[in-house]
This record gives sequence, structure tokens and C-alpha cells, in this order.
Amino acid sequence: MSLPFYQKLHQHYDSSYRNKDLRTTMSHYQQEKKSSAIYTHGSTAYSSRSSAAHRQESEAFSQASAASYQQQASRATASTHASAASRKTASAYDYGYSHGLTDSSLMLEDYSSKLSPQPKRAKKSLLSGEEKENLPSDYMVPIFSGRQVHVSGITDTEEERIKEAAAYIAQRNLLASEEGIIASKQSTASRQSTASKQSAVSKQSAVSKHSTASKESVVSKHSAVSKRSTASQESTSSLHQEEAFEKKSRKVAIREKAERLSLTKTLEETEAFHRKLNEDHLLHAPEFVIKPRSHTVWEKENVKLHCSVSGWPEPRVTWYKNQVPINVHANPGKYIIESRYGMHTLEINACNFEDTAQYRASAMNVKGELSAYASVVVKRYKGEFDETRFHAGVSTLPLSFAVTPYGYASKFEIHFDDKFDVSFGREGETMSLGCRVVITPEIKHFQPEIQWYRNGAPVSPSKWVQTHWSGDRATLTFSHLNKEDEGLYTIRVRMGEYYEQYSAYVFVRDADAEIEGAPAAPLDVMCLDANKDYIIISWKQPAVDGGSPILGYFIDKCEVGTDSWSQCNDTPVKFARFPVTGLIEGRSYIFRVRAVNKTGIGLPSRVSEPVAALDPAEKARLKSRPSAPWTGQIIVTEEEPSEGIVPGPPTDLSVTEATRSYVVLSWKPPGQRGHEGILYFVEKCDAETENWQRVNTELPVKSPRFALFDLAEGKSYRFRVRCSNSAGVGEPSEATEVTVVGDKLDIPKAPGKIIPSRNTDTSVVVSWEESKDAKELVGYYIESSVVGSGKWEPCNNNPVKGPRFTCHGLATGQSYIFRVRAVNAAGLSEYSQDSEAIEVKAAIAAPSPPYDITCLESCRDSMVLGWKQPDKSGGAEITGYYVNYREVIDGVPGRWREANIKAVSDEAYKISNLKENMVYQFQVAAMNIAGLGVPSAVSACFKCEEWTIAVPGPPHSVKCSEVRKTSLVLQWRPPIHSGRTPVTGYFVDLKEASAKDDQWRGLNEAAIKNTYLRVQGLKEGASYVFRVRAINQAGVGKPSDLAGPVVAETRPGTKEVVVNVDDDGVISLNFECDQMTPNSQFNWSKDYVSTEGSPRLDVESKGNKTKMTFKDLGTEDIGIYSCDVTDTDGIASSYLIDEDELKRLLALSQEHKFPIVPVKSELAVEILEKGQVRFWMQAEKLSANTKVTYIFNDKEIFEGPKYKMHVDRNTGIIEMFMEKLQDEDEGTYTFQLQDGKAVGHSTLVLIGDVYKKLQKEAEFQRQEWIRKQGPHFAEYLSWEVTGDCNVLLKCKVANIKKETHIVWYKDEREISVDEKHDFKDGICTLLITEFSKKDAGIYEVILKDDRGKDKSRLKLVDEAFKELMTEVCKTIALSATDLKIQSTAEGIRLYSFVTYYLDDLKVNWSHNGTAIKYTDRVKSGVTGEQIWLQINEPTPNDKGKYVMELFDGKTGHQKTVDLSGQAYDEAFAEFQRLKQAAIAEKNRARVLGGLPDVVTIQEGKALNLTCIVWGDPTPEVSWLKNEKPLVTDDHCSVKFEAGKTAYFTISGVSTADSGKYGLVVKNKYGSEISDFTISVFIPEEEARKATEQPQKGNKKSK
Repeated sequence: MSLPFYQKLHQHYDSSYRNKDLRTTMSHYQQEKKSSAIYTHGSTAYSSRSSAAHRQESEAFSQASAASYQQQASRATASTHASAASRKTASAYDYGYSHGLTDSSLMLEDYSSKLSPQPKRAKKSLLSGEEKENLPSDYMVPIFSGRQVHVSGITDTEEERIKEAAAYIAQRNLLASEEGIIASKQSTASRQSTASKQSAVSKQSAVSKHSTASKESVVSKHSAVSKRSTASQESTSSLHQEEAFEKKSRKVAIREKAERLSLTKTLEETEAFHRKLNEDHLLHAPEFVIKPRSHTVWEKENVKLHCSVSGWPEPRVTWYKNQVPINVHANPGKYIIESRYGMHTLEINACNFEDTAQYRASAMNVKGELSAYASVVVKRYKGEFDETRFHAGVSTLPLSFAVTPYGYASKFEIHFDDKFDVSFGREGETMSLGCRVVITPEIKHFQPEIQWYRNGAPVSPSKWVQTHWSGDRATLTFSHLNKEDEGLYTIRVRMGEYYEQYSAYVFVRDADAEIEGAPAAPLDVMCLDANKDYIIISWKQPAVDGGSPILGYFIDKCEVGTDSWSQCNDTPVKFARFPVTGLIEGRSYIFRVRAVNKTGIGLPSRVSEPVAALDPAEKARLKSRPSAPWTGQIIVTEEEPSEGIVPGPPTDLSVTEATRSYVVLSWKPPGQRGHEGILYFVEKCDAETENWQRVNTELPVKSPRFALFDLAEGKSYRFRVRCSNSAGVGEPSEATEVTVVGDKLDIPKAPGKIIPSRNTDTSVVVSWEESKDAKELVGYYIESSVVGSGKWEPCNNNPVKGPRFTCHGLATGQSYIFRVRAVNAAGLSEYSQDSEAIEVKAAIAAPSPPYDITCLESCRDSMVLGWKQPDKSGGAEITGYYVNYREVIDGVPGRWREANIKAVSDEAYKISNLKENMVYQFQVAAMNIAGLGVPSAVSACFKCEEWTIAVPGPPHSVKCSEVRKTSLVLQWRPPIHSGRTPVTGYFVDLKEASAKDDQWRGLNEAAIKNTYLRVQGLKEGASYVFRVRAINQAGVGKPSDLAGPVVAETRPGTKEVVVNVDDDGVISLNFECDQMTPNSQFNWSKDYVSTEGSPRLDVESKGNKTKMTFKDLGTEDIGIYSCDVTDTDGIASSYLIDEDELKRLLALSQEHKFPIVPVKSELAVEILEKGQVRFWMQAEKLSANTKVTYIFNDKEIFEGPKYKMHVDRNTGIIEMFMEKLQDEDEGTYTFQLQDGKAVGHSTLVLIGDVYKKLQKEAEFQRQEWIRKQGPHFAEYLSWEVTGDCNVLLKCKVANIKKETHIVWYKDEREISVDEKHDFKDGICTLLITEFSKKDAGIYEVILKDDRGKDKSRLKLVDEAFKELMTEVCKTIALSATDLKIQSTAEGIRLYSFVTYYLDDLKVNWSHNGTAIKYTDRVKSGVTGEQIWLQINEPTPNDKGKYVMELFDGKTGHQKTVDLSGQAYDEAFAEFQRLKQAAIAEKNRARVLGGLPDVVTIQEGKALNLTCIVWGDPTPEVSWLKNEKPLVTDDHCSVKFEAGKTAYFTISGVSTADSGKYGLVVKNKYGSEISDFTISVFIPEEEARKATEQPQKGNKKSK
């Protein structure tokens, strides 16, 4: 047996119970931060009630459910209401129902500081009207809003929790006893009796539900008794029912039993899930019975805010100040919060100015949250207002302002700064729109509501667009621009009930095509219809087709969650809608579209939103899938479950859409279809036959819609549909009307009457007549083209609706034409006719009001008024003014009257026919071609009376122009009233704008006659005001109105008038302005009087440039020429032509009229290396047309063997070459130039000595060239003195090789050179050390090899030698060291060292500036390389400065030393010491000679030694032997005679006398020892030793 349809629909209720959409019932209140508060679940009073009691009640309920079928049907009526109530049960009691009320605890999220300030709105139905129609007629879709998350502890006190628990138990008992199912068929009277009993039980349970917590036990017992009684009654009814069944047929009995079992199973499932979810209908969201009221109090007073809230469970109230929760503990004594008997109070003690804020009471329970607002304004007594403590931006507000429900101020002023302008982007780029929002007054912690709109529709954040609010700047950012983003963007800033908005258009251009010439991407891809079998996709055609018509579109699909795109159609479709088939039921897809033309396929569109392949009814069921088993309505019929019913025919079959590619059918399901689902088969036949063919044989249709393809275009068809199920195929539906395959939707007609109109200087407004009879019109595309270009550009890439569009991004001053075409799903219309050409200029508006109305003259019946022209001309020249006047009697003004019917052109007007002594007021309005502007402000009161003053009236129309950082030009008009005598001049005064009136100072001491003055010497950046006074013979009149303030500055981009003289000598003044508006004009003047119509001048203006040309500049044209630019902020410049400038311009003009070719270098001649002669000149520049003529002695010469000519036009060099100069070449050479009408020439005269010298030089260079063909000297022989004072002869050689030899000669004698020359560096040298006179002579060096030879000679004799010696001496002198002081035994010596000394170097000494005279005591000399001055026996007179001068023959080189002071003292002391040492050394005792070093003597011989000693005084003499005093005796005696001779005698020498002896001489100056050694030998021993010595040698040899 197949399952009933309602069980099929709910077989997956577990997954729907966990559905994300259904798990967000309380998501509005869930926040990230969790509280640490723990609430006790239930109370001890009910802790004894366990899960066992619930199980007993569940069993009783199950027994009641198993009663007879009729009794179940009877009870279903009451059960319906219980089911509805159960769906409202709060999820806060889920946990208690399934587990009982125990003393468990649960952590609960704290929402007190995170809830939204807005009241929660009632939820809308999840089903649309169309989806409800598609539901089965007998099936009620249950909508659940339950939550699995358990919520408890929303109240604080134990008493409140007891109330919650009691209400919960009463509700649970009610649901347990009332749950049932409705039956459509009514039973017998016995069933009605049972139903009435059941109804009584239901009412009794309902009463028990509202009982208090104190009666909970009684209610629980009574509810249990009621349940048991009901169960016994149901059991008895069941017995009677079984007896009744026995009398029925077996077939009926089996059927009823099967349905009872099915219903019993459903009830058991219902009971199980109600233990998890049981929404109590007693719960309801908070509601404010009494809202808090706003208060305005004085400072230091107390204020109380009251509110009363209803709701169940009892709401919890939290107070906020400026959206921040109030913490009582953080400010002890400041706030008192109380909640008694449903009344909630916030008391603020000792209010101060910081308490001015917005307060919110937030009431919350498990059913929702609601807020109420009130404002508190704290006022301060007058004189005690402290601005420093008030919020920034609010301190300027009055102290008593009204309070709105949204804030404090009675009105907010919202301004936009730094606004985004019309923007242009390209597909794929990023863009950001933003502006700064300034809100006055600024309220702390109160942020505005920022809303963005595109074409009037709100913009929601998505992956394509994000919004941001930084506190003062709102930004809309596009991460990836698409053409769908094009449109008019509006930012709306709302503060309470006040808002302001600003709009600007965003244009998105197409991205660059991957294939040149391919069409642009389509846009706005979306799903129109979706079901199990197909999804209809629609899009908008692009504005750019790539240059060739679009052949059609390809649709691509991609399953959500994958990256694989597949093409849906094989051939392009032209219609902008297409049904996509071949989808998998239940899966979601995204789509994109690509356009194709003959060039290729364009870029894909932006992907669509995901869409599921499901029927609308199935979508609604999935969206609203309940979180508990189905508890809706079931209609039981008499049909047999085992026997299927063949479905009836579908109804309302129709063709909903027909194109040349497909046809879409739709119908309604049949009323007769049985329990199981049905499928559909679609049939078609030709309109003229009855031959029906089934279309979907292989794939039955599941949805009541179907798309047919592969139909012959232009052919007529009829369609019908059959239903099918397991019982069979039903009858067909009624056939449709005849349908012709083709586009039912026609392409719209072209729009008409394209009218462009001026808007701004970069935009044009285009309007048109909409296409007639256009169906499903998507919008219009507008294109523009510069006149004459033939190239059309799209103005919009997203179709616009309506007959008007502003085209931006146009070039100022260009002329454009426009065309429009319409678009719908069928395609794009033909282009409209081209519009008339229009120049892009700003639209003309009426001028602004004039200002500063003054009375310039007054008579008995007339007055002359003056005023200043409007600041804004409205984009067109002001054509005139209209003056109105009215009488003022006793301060009461009368009605206005017109003073002039015809407009006046000047800023002054005389009003006649006035009343004498009457007071009048005036106003002036300006006019241009756009119309009359707004009148000026009403003037001051002027009395019409005769002016009798003798002095002139005030000048008027004073204005400043040509403002620069240090100067400006002041202009004015003469006074209307000149006084009794004519005006003779003017005085100009100025002062800084901020200066007082007593600080005016005059600019001119003498009156000036001109009505203008150039003011010089201004301080840059300072602001000035000016006034002008007129003077006549009677005196100085009253001053004019002030001109200014004007800041002395040169604005960026300021340009000046430039004078120019063209090639024809025409003189002109030129001016350029980059800040012109489309309506600006150039006005030239001379001496500030307009030059319009002057016969001497021509003015030509084009674009932003103007030129004034002088026809014949002369002395009458001397003056100041100025150019003003209208409709700008005073842009002007001037140029002075005085006598000197006039002369310069006339001379320059003459040069340009009769031009000459400017010559940079005159004709010159030079000799080249081979002796060639080059004639050349250089012009400043030469054009390609320059012609050069060469003249020699008045005859033209031409290029040939003798002459070679060359012209370089890039450098301007003109050359002529000759191989050699001969005698006949003497004469005059001329080069003549002609470049257009410019001519020039240059001449060179070569005659006489000049020519001969040139000829000789040429021959020399020729010989030099020949010489250089072999080895030669690049630099001839020369000398150089080295740092060592040696002479180096050197030369540089070139063109040498290995075989080249070099030989040196002196005086024709070869000089032998030890070293072989190395020519690597090309330098040959000969070093002469210590050069002197002997080295004088003629030096020669010769180079030679097989190619030839060259020689170089250097004469070092006579003057050349002297010059060399001078250089050598100079080098020696420069090598001299500083003078040093040396003490000697004879005196003091001053000396210096040189490298070496030559006699040619003269040495002179001076002392204290006087040359020293040399004597025996003072001597000078040279010893080696030392030059010295010896001062013997110095005295104090020798102190002073000594100078040694070395004279090299030309220059003297000095060395100085100071011999005085300490230097002299130290030197003299050292001299004394050395002198004494010399004396001592001279007179000390010493041995002069006579003693040998060794004395060898034979034994027995006598030894006599004699020596001479000297010393003064006579020295003492003593002898030593072996370093001991010698003891004399007869054997050894000594003797000293005459003080200088000493004798040493040994009479008979023996071996004992051998040893070391010494003679010691000594006196007071010193002593000296002279040692000698005595060696005594015996002859016999010597002989024996001699004989032994050979024997020893023989032994060794052996």
C-alpha cells in the first residue's frame, strides 16, 4: 500500500526541523557575548514531578488515541484548536516538556546590551499567493517557527519562575488531552456525545491552564483524573464500536482498521515530537501599555521616566542612555531603577547638562523585544550656560528646543560636502562613491540612517557592492563594476523624520572585447519562471553590437557549487528569453548569456542569482518545512487505498509564451487525481488535422508547465495535455486555440522627435517621443556623435525608461547629434532620425540680482540711481535693467511702480516725475535672453530733494580687475552730480579690510584725471577695500561705495597678455583663458575704454583664445590695452605700449617684413691637416628650401675638381673645400643665402700678406702631413726640471714600430744611452743630473726606420740656457728646508739644506732687515748641500730675525728664523757648554804617542819604552801592571821628564814581566790610560815547540 500524500510530504521532517531558516526564530536577539548569569530551571515545589509522570500521561494519551475511528473523528474538532495553539508554544519550554521540571541549571545568553532598538515586526507568510494556489486543495501546509534551543530564566525572582512553571504544566496537560485529527465525514449521535464529553474536558483543562502557581498541585491532580476518566470512556466506546464493525462488510472493516492504524501511528509521532516542541499559545511578545514620556527639566533637578509593559512571560526591562546600557553600580546614587507591579521606573538624580540624552526602555521575553524612547533635556538658568561642557556641534543651539521621538532638535540641517559627481567607469573596474555628511546639530551617539538608491530602488550590500559609514562620510564601493550598476545613484541621509538626499549618475562603459568587433555583454540576466522541468531565463540586449548586427545569444548554465559551465543552446536565439531544460530536479543553477555576431562571441554577462529547479509549491514547502510532524488537516474519503483512480483532464490549458524558437504551455492540475502523484504528457497536432502526436514520450512532465522546441516557424499548431498515474492515462484536456509559431512580441517601433537641449558645459538633455504600441518595453538606448565624425558612441549601457535622458561626458564647445532606439525582449528597434546638432554649452539662466543701489544725484522731481551688476550673468550677456520704485510715507511703503518700460543698458538710471521731498525705495532687476532675473534687495530710503552742494557727487561703478599678488587696477565712472563746476580729478583711498575707518590712506597726492588707477605695492595675501572721491573747484566730494574686499593674490593659472609679431611683421596682442564658461566673452579696451568699432584694430576670438591686431601701429596707439573675460571671477590682463615699446615693436616688425637669414658665424677659413683649405660659415637655421650661391671675385663658382661644396641644413653649416692655394686663388670669397624671402650673405677677403700667410700655412700643413707618414715627433724636444732638480729632456713620438731607432746628440756628438727606449707610451726622455754650465749645448734626437726619419733639436745655449738654469735654481731654492739653529763651540750656526747647490744660485743673508756684512766673526758659506751662516762668539746684539734669500736669477725665495728670546738663550747656553767642553778637551791630560800596543822580547833582554804626554796643567803620570799600580825597583823603573816625556825601563826581562801594562796621565781636565802588553819568550822552548809541531802533524796523518 502506497503512503498517503501527507506522509510523503513529511517523511524528512527531521532535516527540516534543523533547517537554517527555521532555526533563526530568535536570531534577532542572539549576540556574540554570553552572560555569566545562571538561572534555576523550575523550583523545589515541583521537583517531585518527574519524567515518570509524563510517561504515564503519554500512555494514557496513547490509549485514547487507539480508540475507535468514529470517536477519533468526533474529537478532532476540538483538537484543531489545540493544534493551532501548540504551534505558538515558546521554545523556552522545550527542555521542560521532554525532561520534566528539575533543579537543573542552564546558561542563558544575555541580550540586555545587544538588542535592536526597533520593535520586531510580525513575520510574513512564507507562501505567496500563487504558491498557495498550487498546493493540493485538501492539504494545509503547517508553518512552524519553533527553536530547539532551550531558553529559560528570562525572569529573575523565584515567584516569577513558579508562575512560569505553573503555566507550562497547565499548557502541557491541555495539549496532551486535546491533540487529535479532523475527519470530513461526520459520525453517529454516539460520536457526537463522545465529542461533547471531550469538549467539556477541553474546557476544564483550559480553565486549569490559567490557574495560579499556588494551585498547581490541585490543577495537576484534577488534570490527571480528567485524563483517566476520559481514557475509561474511550475504552467503553471502543467496545461498542467493535460490535458495530462486525455488522459491516469485511472489506469496509479492513479499510477502516488500516486507516485507524495509520492515524494511530501519526498521533504517536505527534506526541513524541510535542515533547520536544510545544509552543504555548499563552505566550505573547512584550507590549508597552504606558510608554515613557520626554521631559525638559532644570539643572540639579530630579527626573523620573515611567513605563508599563505587558507580555508573557513577564518581560524583562533594560534602560539605555544613547544606546548604552545604564549601569547603576558604575554611578552610585545617580540612577535608581525599579520594577513594581508591572510599573518600571528610571530615576535620574541631580540632573546636569551631561544627562541631556535619548533614553530607551527595552522590554524582552522569549517572544521578542520592544523598545520605547524618551528624551531628557536639561536646561540651565540664564547666565550659567557653559559651552565647554556641551557636545561639539550642538553648543550653538538654543537652550530650549523641541524634542522629537528620534532626538533632541526640532529640525536637523543636513548638508553634503565633497560630493561625488557624475562618474564614469568600465566593466571589471572598481569605483567608490562617497560624500561627507554634515549634520547640525550634532548629537552624540546618535547616528543618521544612510540609505543608497539606484534608480529609486534601495541598494543592498552584496558581493558586488558594499556600503560604509565612517561617522562623517558615507561611501558606496563597487568591487567589480557591471553594466547593471549603471544608473542614477541617490544617497539619502535620514535623521528621524527629516532627511536630505543627493543624486548623481554613474555610467559604466563596456569592457574591452577579447575579439575586436565582438558584441558587448548582455545584462540583467534573471529567472522569470522555474519548475522541475525548465527555467525561463531573460536578459537585456547590449547597446554595443561591435559594428555588425547581433545574430543571437548563447545561454550558459553552471550548477551551484561547481565551476563547470555548459552551453544550453546549440544555435543562437534572438529572443531575449529562453527556457533552459535538462535540469536536475532540486538542484540550483546560475546562468549567464553571451552575444554573438559575425565577428565572434562577446564577453559573458554577470551571472544570475541562483535558482532551483523546483515547482513553486515545492519551494514553499521547503521554505516552510515544519520542525515537528504534520498536524494539519486531513480529509478522509471513501476511496479504496489499494485501488488507484485514473486522473481527470487538466484544465485551463493555454499558451503563455510563443516565439520562433519555443512555445510555453501552462495548465492547472485535475481535480480528480487520487492519492498518488501525477505526470503529464503533452500532445500537438497541425491546426488543419486531428493527427495528435505525443511530444514528451520519453520524459514525462512533472510540473503544470512545459516548453516545446523544434516547432516549424510559421506553422500553426494546437496543443493538449493528458494526466497519468499508476491507474492509467486520463482523458486529454481541451485543445488550445490555433497557435502560429513565431514571435508574438513584436520589435518596438523607432522613437520619434529627438530634441536635444542644453544642460551643462559637459552634458545635454535628450528627449523623444516614445515608441508607439510598444509591448513589454525594456527601455531606450541613446547614442551621440560629433558632427562630421560619423562615429557613434553609446550614452548609456543600461536601458533607461521614460522619454528623457541626460547624456554626460561630452566635450565642451563640440557640436553633437543624437539618436535613440527602443528595446524589448524581441530585440532593438530601428534607430530614430538624427536630432538637430547642438553645441555643448551650459544652459542659460536668468541673471542674479544687482546690488548696492545708491543715489548718485537728486533733483526736485528726479533722482539718478546707480547699482552694481549681478555676480552671475546666467550664462548670457546682460541686455538691460528694469527699475521699480515705491513711495514710503511715515515708514509705510506703498505699491511698486515701474520706472522704465524699455531696459536700460548702463548701471545707472534717472527716474523722473518724482514728488519733491518724498521718500522713495528702489529695486533693480537684470535681464538677459533667458528672461528677467530676481529683483535686487530693496534699497535704503532716499529723499527726492534738490542737491545744492557745490562739490561733486560720489563716483560709481567702482570695481577691481587684474588682481595680482602686489597690484590691481581700480576703475570707476564719473559722478552723475558734478557740483557747480566740472570734475577736475579723482583721489583714491585704500585700507585693509579689517582696519578701522580712521586708517584710510590716499594713493595719490595730486588728483588724477583718468577714471582708472593701477595700484602698486600691495601686500600679498592681504585683503583691501577702496573708495574714490571726485574733486572740482569747490572741493572734494563724498566718497563712492566701497569696492572690495579684494585679496591681493595671483590665482593659479593666471595668464597675461602677450605681444606677438608674425612673419609678415603684423603686431598683435594675444590672451588665453583656461577658466572660461561656455558663455564667456573677451572684451578689449584701450585705457579701459572699449575698443569696439575702432578702425585701427581688428579683434579675433576663437575658443579660449583672443587676438587683437594693430593695422598700422603708430604713436596714436600708445596706451594701456586690457582684456576682460566676462562670466568669470574677474579674469583680466593688460599690456602697456609706451614709446620705448613702440620703437621695439616697429623694429621687430621691420625685421619680420624684410627678413634676413640670421648668421651664427661669419665666413671664415681654416687649414686642414693635408694642407686643404676649408671656407665655412654657420646660419642660425636653414630650411629645406635654402639656396646657397658661392662667389669668387664677383663670379659664381661651382662644384668641380677644384671646389667641393657641402650644406648641412640641420646644423646650418655651409662649407667649401680647396686642395691647395695657388697664386691665382687670391681674392674675395662670398657665400650668398636665400631662404624664401629671407636673404643673407657673408664675405671673406684674402689678399696681400693675409693671403701669403695663409698660403704658407697651407704648405706647412702639407709638409707636416707628409712628415707624419713615417716615424715622427708628435711633440718636439723640450726640457723639464724634475723635483730632484734634475733636467729631463723629453719628446713625444708617433707612428713608430719595433724597428724604429732613436739617437741622442749633443753638439753633434752622439750620447750613449744605457737604457733602450720603450715607445709604449710614446715618450722619449734623457735625464741630466746636477745640471750645470758644462751641460750647455745643442741637443738633438733623431727617429729613423725604413719609412724615413725625423729629428728634433733643442738649443740650450745663451738665453735658452739661462732660462733653464733659472728654472733649475728656482727648483733648488724651492727645495730648501726651513732655517735651523745649531750651537757650536765657536758660536751659533744658522743653516738650511737644498737638493744640491749651484754657484748660479745666489745666497744673501740679512739680520733684522739689514744685509749682513761678513767678517771673521760672522761668516757665510756652503758645505755640500748645506747653506750656513756662522756667528762666532755671539753677543746680545746678534739677537733678531735672520732671513736667507735664495735668488734664482729672477725671483728671490726666502727662509726665515727668529734668533731671539728663548731660542737665543738656549742656543747661547749650548754654545757656552760646548765652548767649555772644547777647552777641556784641548787641555786635558793625554798620551800623544810612543807606546806600542804589544811588546815581544826575549828573556834576559832590556826593555826601554818612551812616550810623549801632554796636558795643561802638566798631568800626573802613574803606571799599572795587570790593572794594579806598578811597583818600581831596580829591575823595573819609570821616569817623567819636562812634564811631557815618560820613560819605562826593565833591565833584564824575565817571564815574570809578561803582562798588561798601562800609563795613566791625569790633570784637572781629565785623564787617559794608554795600555800595552809585554810578552817574554825563551828561545829553547820556542825551538822545542817548533820540533814538536811537525811530529804532531805526522801522527795525525797516520
